[in-house]
Amino acid sequence: MNNKTIEKIDVNVLENLSSFSKLAIAFLFVVLVFIWSYFTHGALSNSNFLIIGAVFGAYMAMNIGANDVANNVGPAVGSKAMTMTWAIIIAAIFEGLGAFIAGGDVVNTIKKGIIDPALISDPQIFIWVMTAALLSAAVWLNFATAIGAPVSTTHSIVGGVMGAGIAAAGFSIVDWGTMAKIASSWIISPLLGGIVAALFLYFIKVKIMYKKDMLNSAIKVVPYLISLMTFVFSTYLILKGLKKLIKLDLFEAAGIALVIALTVYFIVKPLILKAAVKLENNRSDVNSLFTIPLIFAAALLSFAHGANDVANAIGPLAAINDAVVNLGISSKVGIPFWVMGIGALGIAVGLALYGPKLIRTVGSEITELDQVRAFSIAMAAAITVIIASQLGLPVSSTHIAVGGVFGVGFLREYLDSSESKMISSMRKKLKKEKKELDALEKELDKIEKIEKKSKNDYQRIVELYKMIDDKIELVKADKKEFKSAKSVKYVKRDAVKKIISAWVITVPAAACLSAAVFFMIRGIML
Repeated sequence: MNNKTIEKIDVNVLENLSSFSKLAIAFLFVVLVFIWSYFTHGALSNSNFLIIGAVFGAYMAMNIGANDVANNVGPAVGSKAMTMTWAIIIAAIFEGLGAFIAGGDVVNTIKKGIIDPALISDPQIFIWVMTAALLSAAVWLNFATAIGAPVSTTHSIVGGVMGAGIAAAGFSIVDWGTMAKIASSWIISPLLGGIVAALFLYFIKVKIMYKKDMLNSAIKVVPYLISLMTFVFSTYLILKGLKKLIKLDLFEAAGIALVIALTVYFIVKPLILKAAVKLENNRSDVNSLFTIPLIFAAALLSFAHGANDVANAIGPLAAINDAVVNLGISSKVGIPFWVMGIGALGIAVGLALYGPKLIRTVGSEITELDQVRAFSIAMAAAITVIIASQLGLPVSSTHIAVGGVFGVGFLREYLDSSESKMISSMRKKLKKEKKELDALEKELDKIEKIEKKSKNDYQRIVELYKMIDDKIELVKADKKEFKSAKSVKYVKRDAVKKIISAWVITVPAAACLSAAVFFMIRGIML
């Protein structure tokens, strides 16, 4: 299947699928979850809330797929390293694999320990709290997706649990110290992500893009960058994504990752040399060397996200299931296979139906991305999560990824003066190349006018034709690069304001909505 066919699928399937059709497919998934949970758990006492919780869990999972997964694949799509169709396929597969293979055997019923479950003695009240939290978080995510704002699903469920908990037992139930840490992540996460992404991009610019022989510099540097990416992602995956299968500390994980990275270096280096033979010394071709690493990065980020954040969808549902089945309240509960299945499948359905909107927001509507910038963002996402988790800093993967997009955009603004100098230099270079081309054409014209040409004359004509063709191609490439450099695109301020506003109000908005839902449930049940 060629690229044109894939792009055609993107347009016909993802773009032209009507809103009604998307809604119908989403509704069908929820109905199937309802039917399955009714026939498998309908005989239990108080099963109504378990069935309702399953429906809300499916709704929540779809909204996570529509909103949160965009952070993993958005930069790769925005940089055109992969099409929208392949991004959705890769993300859906690896999100599911992450959930089922490394999703964990147990999950905390109270996400992040923000409320004290001991203050809710009645299991029935606890079920209402979890139901309200699940629904309110899903509704808020749905709204955020509709307006094109990538928000933290963790913060959404935190707000939902907090609001319903306060409605059930008062403000004393909330651990306000924990809430202060979560609030600090609104600043810590995007700043860290932005700084790390900007540093990576600046390093690549200095070591490759600002060099006269970009291609030769890339041949030397890119294998090291890919090996570093391998080291970071291997460490990230071992610590965060595979903790269910293997529990290692940072140094043990880093040791294993180092061996993997060294192996990858010796495999990748000759492949880069082979690929470079077909490339020209221009920014576009150098960017192409980062395409395959970006695809792997998107897959690995999706796997780790499925292993960790699927709990945002199924954690409250697992808590409701445990409370209904065991008639009690537990701080940690097992995750039944059917609960994990709802989470994983719901994320895939939501991503396929509604994910493209947020993927575009992250990938192209904040700032223009190419493969190098997208690579810097992917590296920032993995490195920042590792550093923050080891330091005990509260961070959001969503805020880190979007902060990385902000970081590379603002770095380009900061380097605007350097870009202007580069434009001036390229203008002089183009003038020089034009003079050289004119000189070659004049020499060719002069030799061709000779009536009796010698063997050396004919050889020189062949050489000149080849030199002129090469020079024309070089001028074309430099003109293209010159146009690209002239049209410097910055971070779009409206997008920044909208996203930051959505981040700030996520917890309070979900909390207020959850409290209202809890009071509604209590009013109906009492």
